[in-house]
Amino acid sequence: MEKLKERWGIEQNWQIIIILIVFAITGSTASYIGEPILNYLNISSESFGTFGYWVTRIILLFIMYQFMLVFFGWLFGQYRFFWNFEKKMLRRIGLKRFVN
Repeated sequence: MEKLKERWGIEQNWQIIIILIVFAITGSTASYIGEPILNYLNISSESFGTFGYWVTRIILLFIMYQFMLVFFGWLFGQYRFFWNFEKKMLRRIGLKRFVN
């Protein structure tokens, strides 16, 4: 637990629990609302093909997840951690010009 606290730059054990809860809630929520959003946008495997549907779904979920992660982090009082986490993730995928 100490290594995780040091790596994430947090001080209290309860912060680890909150952070893990935020990751769980964000992933579940993104997955849950993905289908209704795709239906609203009229995106289905019949119209896009199976491969196109899943590629579109994954891209859409990835984008939604990024926003929701920061939002839920803010909601649970861990905004700074999740904003730094998000900036690091965006830099790794080559979008660093959007986080500075």
